[in-house]
Amino acid sequence: MKKEITCITCPIGCVITVEGDGDKIISLTGNQCKRGITYAENEFLNPKRILTTSIKVNHGKKPLVSVRSNEPLPKEQIFQYMEEIKKKVVEAPVQIGDVLIDNIGGENVNIIATTFVDAIN
Repeated sequence: MKKEITCITCPIGCVITVEGDGDKIISLTGNQCKRGITYAENEFLNPKRILTTSIKVNHGKKPLVSVRSNEPLPKEQIFQYMEEIKKKVVEAPVQIGDVLIDNIGGENVNIIATTFVDAIN
């Protein structure tokens, strides 16, 4: 399998061509620095993403609170995690940094609040 990956670790944005067989990289070309090698290897073998979304808030001045994962999650499981998050409802107030879902999907990754939502008085 051959894949072109645009590196995002620095402003250069190298287009790196990775060729592999299963979980083995055969060749990697196009990077201008060592960080590009690491990025392309990870993106080819085990792509991960920070998950950003929102969670419903009961009794809050806003109906939703924005959230994100505190660490990247496996890309192929993002929709599974979204199903879990969709079921979650929290009570106001919500503080920035509050852990709203602990250890999502058993990944040792938490879903944390990124905004403040005050309670309705």
